[in-house]
Amino acid sequence: MYAREIKLSGHIIDSLMLPKTLDLIMDKGGDFKILDFEVGKHKKDVSHATIRVAADTESLLGEILDELSEIGALVVEIKEVQLLRSEKDKTLPPDFYSTTHHPTYIRFKDEWIPVEGIEMDCMIVVDPENKKAVCKPIGKIQKGELIVVGREGIKVVPPERPRGKKGVFEFMSSTASSEKPMKSTVKKIASEIKAIKHNNGKIAVVAGPAVVHTGSAPVLAKMIKEGIIDILFAGNALATHDIESALYGTSLGICVKSGEATVRGHKHHIYAINEINKAGSIKDAVEKGVLKKGIMYECIKNNVPYVLAGSIRDDGPLPDVITDTMDAQDEMRKYVQDVDMVIMISTMLHSIAVGNMIPSHVKSICVDINPATVTKLADRGSAQVVGVVTDVGAFLPMLYDELAG
Repeated sequence: MYAREIKLSGHIIDSLMLPKTLDLIMDKGGDFKILDFEVGKHKKDVSHATIRVAADTESLLGEILDELSEIGALVVEIKEVQLLRSEKDKTLPPDFYSTTHHPTYIRFKDEWIPVEGIEMDCMIVVDPENKKAVCKPIGKIQKGELIVVGREGIKVVPPERPRGKKGVFEFMSSTASSEKPMKSTVKKIASEIKAIKHNNGKIAVVAGPAVVHTGSAPVLAKMIKEGIIDILFAGNALATHDIESALYGTSLGICVKSGEATVRGHKHHIYAINEINKAGSIKDAVEKGVLKKGIMYECIKNNVPYVLAGSIRDDGPLPDVITDTMDAQDEMRKYVQDVDMVIMISTMLHSIAVGNMIPSHVKSICVDINPATVTKLADRGSAQVVGVVTDVGAFLPMLYDELAG
């Protein structure tokens, strides 16, 4: 049999890293032998385990080691990272390494070098002259760049479950359920937000049009005005219906206050887009006095950056919308590495997109009436996300009240 030794370090029992490692080896058809196991006796102590992993073929062993590296296992025999050049733009060499969103290091010239700008499903590009490693999506790969391949010389450090008093962000403990006590969860989320803002941290919100439909747009606008929210990610729909609500008091033609349909109200969102087009942009509409309130208004008045990413179903769209999705991704990447928390509210596609971009250390909240949204985020690797299955119209006011209290 082919075999290699791996090492696990940290709170490997609390974080379930050890049982996951053993399960993964067996599920893939491999074998293992625990060579050394040292358990930390105090809360601050870490545990260590050395395990011999074996498989019938070298390729199967490689597959097992690949998956083990994603949960933090490190091959004991440290070798230099392997590099191959890209033969053309947007093209990768064979056996390229695909990143996770966990902190990652490569062994290059006898040093562990951190990979900058880490996000999942990307490649590691190495600049040998400056001993620098950066994360790049396949669409940004250029001919001649050195790409990390294989599995040697790569170290991944996944987050661990906090020890001691349990918090809302206890790693990998979040399941999507409408039966969780929302009030206590919101209280803990508010406490985390206060701590982040106390330390001058940044919070981004990813919002869908349901924020406006449910009448909770004024709450989000207050959070932006009061400096709680630092960045807004959304689509054409959120901005359009927010502006529609500010100009006509409706959202998709439905009166936000009464919930009743208005005569020819289905045209209101087109009216809203037209008014912004006439002004030139959302900022121009604010400066000209056309737009006087709402989420987008507060973003402009308080210099809160926003990225509006377009989709195939957009009406208009508004002139501020980035219609090229790759350009929208690049614009989001300017902000995601510097945020401390992301709150994702009622938008499946935008939430998953941002969830794929943020590093695993970023605290994340996903609020949606549909449990599938939270589940899909977790299935795609964003296991650190805390899921709150509820109506955004109930969540945002409750959160604001906790923050104000």
